[in-house]
Amino acid sequence: MYPESFSVAAHFSRQVKAEFSAGQVSSDGGALLLREVDGRINLLGRLAACFSDRRSPLFIQHHMPQMLSQRIYGLALGYEDLNDHEQLRSDPLLAVLSGKRKLEEPLAGGANSLEHLENWRCQACTCLANLSPDTRRNHDGAESPA
Repeated sequence: MYPESFSVAAHFSRQVKAEFSAGQVSSDGGALLLREVDGRINLLGRLAACFSDRRSPLFIQHHMPQMLSQRIYGLALGYEDLNDHEQLRSDPLLAVLSGKRKLEEPLAGGANSLEHLENWRCQACTCLANLSPDTRRNHDGAESPA
């Protein structure tokens, strides 16, 4: 028999729990497991570090790691078209996946913001070599056991 619910890593001070008793339902709940894996290997954080954000910090509303997470989780969930993100901006599950602290606020990436992200140039390609699973870090940047 399957469990009726299970908990995954908290989202800041909020408990995140998968339940199978209906209510507000998302068919994308499996993405929470992807978030768990990324929490252990910090792949998205290390990938975000490969991008040089040359925007003025005074004018940044949406930070690179959040936009990158939104786009990559969107792709993993089958939302290939940037226009899908106009609707997904208000999706609370994608907000959790992207690391948004205030789930009531819209996500960073509408189609225009994410299009700029896709046109960003990666720093030296050697940066991608640092994405090896040998250098595992958790969300706090601390070393995780391999």
